[in-house]
Amino acid sequence: MDLHLKNKVIIVTGGFKGIGKGITLRLAEEGAIPVVLNRSDGADDEFRQDIEQVTDSYDTYLIDLNNTDEIAPIVESVMKKYGHIDGVVNNAGRNDNLALETTSWRQFEESLHGNLTHYYELVHQRGPALKASKGSVVNIGSKTALTGQGKTSAYAAAKGAILGLTREWAAALAPDEVRVNAVVVAEARTPLYAQWIKTFGDEQAQREQLAKITDRIPLGHRMTETSEIADTVAFLLSDRSSHTTGQWVFPDGGYVHLDRALD
Repeated sequence: MDLHLKNKVIIVTGGFKGIGKGITLRLAEEGAIPVVLNRSDGADDEFRQDIEQVTDSYDTYLIDLNNTDEIAPIVESVMKKYGHIDGVVNNAGRNDNLALETTSWRQFEESLHGNLTHYYELVHQRGPALKASKGSVVNIGSKTALTGQGKTSAYAAAKGAILGLTREWAAALAPDEVRVNAVVVAEARTPLYAQWIKTFGDEQAQREQLAKITDRIPLGHRMTETSEIADTVAFLLSDRSSHTTGQWVFPDGGYVHLDRALD
């Protein structure tokens, strides 16, 4: 299916690795022009090699999104170069596992800032451009906002706020025909997830932990692939989903909504 994304300028945060990279490559395959905002984390060379196998129509900006004031000049630069911005994917963030018992309120606020504030600022800065193009916003959320995890209060709070902002922005921008949706990620195969699994011990212990997790995923008893999340995001950015807004979409194999005890 042609998603009609050719030459659409779409900004993606955290696009060098994992889910963000999968989204960026999928957009490039659809003919869009991805503009990636990512911190300098050593992954840019590999990212460039991979995306240039698909397209040479893309841009990257190295930025630590904690430095929120640096977002506005980047948006201005993108507008100056292309004259339009058609979509935004708020993806950057990390589960920092800051537990209730051991996290000070200052650490809590710092984590909120790192996982939430740049979502707001990017859409705030690009609001006029999105209105002009009748564009689309996709916020990447997390199951932790709905299921809890037990040891990640700040991240869960940020992701809960992101779901709330998705509904708020959808309502606020509906008169301008700008659509805003969220994709809620559960158990997805990413580099960060792989690092987390390693904390459980040797290879045998890691396999056992993965088995515990995948056994609870009703559809296929397997992790969600980044490509499956990317396909969902591309659809929501496209006019093929032209009457979809304010939605939380769950490409998670039924993890959140179905009984995880299903055999």
